[in-house]
Parts: sequence; structure tokens; C-alpha cells
Amino acid sequence: MQSADTDADLTADITLNVNGVDRRLTVDTRMSLLDVLRDSLGLTGAKAGCDRGHCGCCTVLVDGRRVYGCLALAVAVAAGQARVVTVEGLRGSVTTGGLHPLQEAFIARDAFQCGFCTPGQLCSAVGMLDEASGRRLTEAEIRERMSGNLCRCGAYQNIVAAIMDMAP
Repeated sequence: MQSADTDADLTADITLNVNGVDRRLTVDTRMSLLDVLRDSLGLTGAKAGCDRGHCGCCTVLVDGRRVYGCLALAVAVAAGQARVVTVEGLRGSVTTGGLHPLQEAFIARDAFQCGFCTPGQLCSAVGMLDEASGRRLTEAEIRERMSGNLCRCGAYQNIVAAIMDMAP
């Protein structure tokens, strides 16, 4: 006869590196990275949209790769000693600080309307440009690579234009 799980069986002490800072916490082992970021760390930039990996508004960077925060388990990310960057962690140069150049391009191109998807769009675009390794992407390639991030307002033209402004 098996005994029922206790709360202690469902928790883990983890260290999660978020935006360059090691954060020690005790989490339920079933918590998504998104839930830990929002509920445990108070980083509400990444949004909870579909909770199924369909909309991309929860996109964050894990070791520089685009990841849907709703689909990643926080304990797995911590176990891999990954570095997580959220929209709050995107920054400009070390000397100037401030906004990331892509954030500035989004503002200049008015690449958002309601702004709900913007954090995920930004993290996805930063990761995508890094993945391109300095290779200039075409508009069609940008659209394809950003297709996992939905914008209900339809600001795609301006989002693509802002990303093209930042492409090498």
C-alpha cells in the first residue's frame, strides 16, 4: 500500500539565476518557470496567456535560448544551472544602462499596442537575433522565427520593422 504524497515530497530547495542574480527558494516541484518568476520572485514582465505554449507571451531566455516559461519546470531549469533572462533583465550597454536597443526600436517603431505580448516578443526577438549569429535575416525569416509569438492587436508590421532595424 502506497502512502499519499506529503507536502515535503512535492517541494525542493533550488537556486535559480535570474537576470544575473542567484535566487534561493523553496518551490513546489510542479511549478512552471513562469509561475516561479511571477508568483515567487515578483517578476511580472512575462505574461501568462494560454499556459500551453501556443501564444509566446511567457517567452524568456534560458542560457540565451528562447523558452516558453509556462512549459519549463523551474526545478529542471535550476538543476541545469541555467541563466534565465526576463524582459526585466534586458539592458542596454554596461556603460549606459537603460533600455536594450531592441526595446528602443520597439518604441521608435510603435511595435506594440496593448503591450501584453511585448515582453515575450522582445525576449524572443533578442534570442532570435543571437541565434542568427550576425547573419542578416530577411523579413520572411523574421516572420517565420517569430511565429511562435502571437500579437492579438496585430502589430506584426511594426514588430518586424523594429527587429529589422536591429538585425546586422
